[in-house]
Amino acid sequence: MSSTNRTVVVTGIGATTPLGGDSASTWEGLIAGRSGVKPLEGERFEELPVRIAAPAAVDPGEVLPRPQARKLDRSAQFALIAAREAWADAGFTAPAGEDGTVLPDRLGAVIASGIGGVTTLLDQYDVLKEKGVRRVSPHTVPMLMPNGPSANVGLEVNAQAGVHTPVSACASGAEAIGYAIEMIRSGRADVVVAGGTEAAIHPLPIAAFANMMAMSKNNDEPGRASRPYDKARDGFVLGEGAGVVVLESAEHAAARGARVYCEALGQGLSADSHHIAQPEPTGRGVAAAVQNLLDNTGLKPSEVVHLNAHATSTPQGDIAEIKALRKVLGDDLDHVAISATKSMTGHLLGGAGGVETVATVLALHHRQAPPTVNVDDMDDEIEADIVRGEPRALPEGTIAAINNSFGFGGHNVVLAFRTV
Repeated sequence: MSSTNRTVVVTGIGATTPLGGDSASTWEGLIAGRSGVKPLEGERFEELPVRIAAPAAVDPGEVLPRPQARKLDRSAQFALIAAREAWADAGFTAPAGEDGTVLPDRLGAVIASGIGGVTTLLDQYDVLKEKGVRRVSPHTVPMLMPNGPSANVGLEVNAQAGVHTPVSACASGAEAIGYAIEMIRSGRADVVVAGGTEAAIHPLPIAAFANMMAMSKNNDEPGRASRPYDKARDGFVLGEGAGVVVLESAEHAAARGARVYCEALGQGLSADSHHIAQPEPTGRGVAAAVQNLLDNTGLKPSEVVHLNAHATSTPQGDIAEIKALRKVLGDDLDHVAISATKSMTGHLLGGAGGVETVATVLALHHRQAPPTVNVDDMDDEIEADIVRGEPRALPEGTIAAINNSFGFGGHNVVLAFRTV
């Protein structure tokens, strides 16, 4: 099919997060301002400088059949659970080709992970050392592959238009959704299942992040540790889970009578080219991504009323993001209700863009912006309208929202959505 520049809509959502085992319970937790951060239990975490994280509220082993779960890394388990919810929510009742609603060669899957099967890799190395070579699982390689979650989701829904795994650290989930939008817009697919997943709550990643001085060490108050924009913020809290959306061409959705949440307008991309782990302090790269989004989509700053910020609770990153937004949006930033949902979910790394896209879509759908919790003493350099304490009603009429995701290596991905 030739390039068409088709309209793309969101017809399904799914999630499993530190706040709930599905999108509904996750949204309920976000609106309630509930934190999913908890103390880490177990001997292997006792000596770590960081002993808190935001684990999934529902363990995937409670959802998936044991024979299936044992062949999947935890990141793939999360992805499959979220994808199944999104697929059903979009109104599909069977894999592509079985119920006549979408052809296999018109269906794609793009599921990202920033780290991939890291827990499988580390756990199986322990098995090798402690129990010997014969005890290493024959499923190890498919489990640890970064494309494992996407491949398993593709197999689940019979996606044959393309199954992809963009990897851009903490921007991975958002980049997956942006890639999926382009697959549909260009005519490669009619429907794409897209999102991000991560499962890295393990002593080694935590120790590594902690030694980079990237994580909060507020072990005594887990629920208050993730505090974007607050003067006392001291780093992010690691979370796990997945967020997935079903994207569809507007024509295809209309033809099958699908319910539409909103329009997926497109993406803006840039790279900082500044440092492998530190944000560019002026927000130059982020500003370029936001401007690229506006240029690509025709979205006007005056249309944007809500933004789900990347806002990880790092001292430099939170400020750089707001500076970038002010540079591009100017005075229009003053009417943008900004939510930093990592204050409740923690930072899901490659899964963050997926989960926060689900939150952004639901914010438009319900016309409510979730609160940012733990902001007791706002940083003086944060000159923006941060939704604090209570959720905020969003305006009536046609409105738009932005979701920001940035990753180590200087990757910047900005997504935009609009009510229909």
